[in-house]
Amino acid sequence: MKRTHLPLNGLRVLDAAARHLSFTRAADELAVTPAAVGQQIRALEDLLGVVLFRRTSKGLELTDEAAAGLDAIREGFLRFEEGVQAMQAGQSSHVYTIACPRDFFAAWFSQRLAAFRADNPALRFSLVGGDGDIDFTEANLDLAVRWAEGPGELEGIPLGAPQTVIVAAPGFAEVSGENGDGTWIGWPGDPVPAGDGREVAFSVGDAGTAISAAAAGLGKARVPYLLAEYALSTGRVVALGEIETSRRGYWLVAPLPQWRQKKVKALVAALAAS
Repeated sequence: MKRTHLPLNGLRVLDAAARHLSFTRAADELAVTPAAVGQQIRALEDLLGVVLFRRTSKGLELTDEAAAGLDAIREGFLRFEEGVQAMQAGQSSHVYTIACPRDFFAAWFSQRLAAFRADNPALRFSLVGGDGDIDFTEANLDLAVRWAEGPGELEGIPLGAPQTVIVAAPGFAEVSGENGDGTWIGWPGDPVPAGDGREVAFSVGDAGTAISAAAAGLGKARVPYLLAEYALSTGRVVALGEIETSRRGYWLVAPLPQWRQKKVKALVAALAAS
């Protein structure tokens, strides 16, 4: 059934004027002028085809037609308020659904989420694996982490500096030559590290696995520095050459409606400060 267009502004003015039986006091409540209240009432009367108020010697008086509809109108506004509160409650939910690459979660994201949750112990997280390239609506996501050149059409902030480093097992350069020439390990974010179109001899599913493969002596891999930092600090792998600035980096992204949620703003602020 087609819904009738409701003149909500006029009905709100009617409710206020009926409670006060005064256009002046209704105007004070609604932060408008008495003339604006009068205009809204006249427009509503024209639309409905009925008289809503009469002026008597005792002041403003409701007509029977106006009184007949007031209870239903007021109940409707209460339902509107309940609906708005329900939507706001959803936005203030303590559950975050986030798509994040597993290797990035293990190496960087998990520690920061733990710190955020330590300050907010009621929080709950639902993590979806993958590279974050998932439909937000279908997956009911709040946020996603993507290895990309920027947020694209979404809202977003960078997570850490966009840097890469070539890693290999200790001693790899001595075995493969002074420059560490030898087998490249490819992964989806850098499928052909040599950059010359040749097929790599070893391909893995993500940068974390590429670091593990390099540490095992299977070759060298160009990976995000954020993911390799711990392995480098513990000597599990060594860097071949300097850390380089990359066009790609890890981005926390979401469509604008999700980005505006209070809970998302809180997490974004915490990550930006980390």
